[in-house]
Amino acid sequence: MNSLLRIVPALLLATSAPAAAQLRYTVDIDDPATHRATITLRVDSLAARDSVFQFAATAPGTYQTMNIGRFVRDLRATDARGRPVAVRKQSENAWVFGDPRRVRTVTYQVLDTWNTPVTEFPIYPMAGTAIEADHALLNAHAMLGFPRGMQAQPVFIRFEAPPGWTVETPLVVGPDGYRADSYDHAVDSPFLLGARLTTSTLTVGGVPVRIAAHSPSQLITASELRDAMQGTLTAAGSFLGRLPVDRYVFLFRFAPQRQGQAMGAWEHSYSSEYVLVEEPFSPRVGRGVTDIAAHEFFHIVTPLNIHSEIVEHFNFQTPVPSAHVWLYEGVTEWASEKMQLDGGLLTLDQYLGNVVGKMRTDRTRYDTTFSLKQLALTSFTQAGARQYGNIYQRGAVVAGLLDIRLLQLSDGRHGLRDLMLDLSAAYGPRRPFPEDSLYAIIAARTSPEVLDFFARYIDRAEHPPVRETYALLGIDLVEDERGLPQRLVPNPNATPEQLRLREAWLRSGSGASTPPR
Repeated sequence: MNSLLRIVPALLLATSAPAAAQLRYTVDIDDPATHRATITLRVDSLAARDSVFQFAATAPGTYQTMNIGRFVRDLRATDARGRPVAVRKQSENAWVFGDPRRVRTVTYQVLDTWNTPVTEFPIYPMAGTAIEADHALLNAHAMLGFPRGMQAQPVFIRFEAPPGWTVETPLVVGPDGYRADSYDHAVDSPFLLGARLTTSTLTVGGVPVRIAAHSPSQLITASELRDAMQGTLTAAGSFLGRLPVDRYVFLFRFAPQRQGQAMGAWEHSYSSEYVLVEEPFSPRVGRGVTDIAAHEFFHIVTPLNIHSEIVEHFNFQTPVPSAHVWLYEGVTEWASEKMQLDGGLLTLDQYLGNVVGKMRTDRTRYDTTFSLKQLALTSFTQAGARQYGNIYQRGAVVAGLLDIRLLQLSDGRHGLRDLMLDLSAAYGPRRPFPEDSLYAIIAARTSPEVLDFFARYIDRAEHPPVRETYALLGIDLVEDERGLPQRLVPNPNATPEQLRLREAWLRSGSGASTPPR
C-alpha cells in the first residue's frame, strides 16, 4: 500500500506535467511575386534565457558564411494580447527581446536569397531560398529564426501558399504541420513547393526513394531523372550493402543560368536538393545529374553516420570549422565515382581519366600550398572560400590513395569502403566521434602506419604520391613535359603481386574485398 501511495502522486505529476516547449512557424508565401515570405512564430512561453532571437550565420554542410539576418525585415514581437514587446537589433544575425517572458508571437519578413543581390558572401542557390510565381525552394535556416535557448525544441511548420501548390520534403506532415525534432532537424529538411511539380519513385535496396522536380518550361521531368539515376543508385546500394536510411527524397529545381552564379547541390540526412540549369533533357544531361546525385546520395554515410561533435552540435551563431572536410566531401566524391566503377557504370579507363582530371585541376587552378586541413579550417573566410572547391579535386584523389594504402596494409582485405562501413556501424546519426580523435580511431581499426599518411597529405600539403601508390596496382602515371599528369595506364607487364592487389581494389566495392587465394 505504501508503494502504491508513492506511485499515485508520481503518476498525477506525470500526467499534469506541461508539454515540451514548441516552435510553431507559419510561412506565408501566398504572394510569391514579391520574392519574400512573411514568417510568424508562435510560442507558449519564453524564459529569460531566451532573450536573443537568432538567425543562422551558416548552416551544416555549406562551409560558407551566410549571415541570413541580412535578408530579414521588420521584425516585431507581441504578447498574448497583441501588445508590442520591445525588440532591438543586437548584431547582423541577432535581435534581443526587452522582456522575453511576455513574448508569444514573433513576425517578420525575409527576402529570398535567389532574387536578392548581396555585395559579399553570396548564398549558394541550393542552400538558400527561391520564391517564384509558380514554385519555391525553401531551406529552414534561410527563413526561420529561433530563440537561442530553444534550438533543441520541436519545430512545426505550416505553409500558406497559392492554391494548387503541393509540398515535397523529407519531413512528415501532421495536424500541426510538418514536424521536425529540433531546429537542426528542420534545417536538415528542405522544401520544394509548386503548382507543376513532377514526381516519381523507385526502390533502392528496399528503401523507397522519391524524386520531385520543377522545370519551368517542362523540359525535364522526374521520370526522366529516375530512369537516368536508377543504375547509379542501384550501384550505391550494392557498394554500401545496406542503406543507413529508411527513406530518401531528391528535390530538383531547374532554372535559367545566371551570369556569375554557380549552380549545384546540397546534401541532407534523408534528402538532397539541386539547383541546376534548365535545358532539354538528353543523355548528356542525365549523366550530369547522375554524377552530382551520386555524390550527394553517398552523404547518407558521411556526415550523416560519420561526423564529429562539431557537426553534431552545430553552432548557428558562430561558424566553427571541422578539420575533417576531407572525410565529409573528399571521401564522398571518391566514393561517388568508385561505386560507379564497381557497378560497371564507368570503365577503368574512364575512372582513371577522372582521377587524372582532378589531379590536373588541383595543380593548375588552386594553391597547392593549402593543405586539406587548412582548406577546411579557413573555409568560412574569403581566402579559404577561394580554395574550397579543391576539396572535390585533391580531396577525392587523396581519398583514393588512402583506399589503396589501406588495401596494401591489409593484404587486400580492408579498404576505405570497409572502413566507412565500420565507422558508420560504430557511430551513426546520434553518436559523433571526438573532433581531435579521428586519426587515432582509424589507426586503431586499420594500422598505425596510416598516421603518417594523414600527417603528410591531409594535415600538411605534401604532393599526393599518385605515381607511387597507383604503381602498387601496376598502373603507371604518364606526365607531360611540364610534369602535369596526363594519363594513368594499366601496365601490361604488371607483377603477380601488383595484379593481386589490383583485383582486390577492383573488388573492394562489391562486398567481397578479400582477394582470391
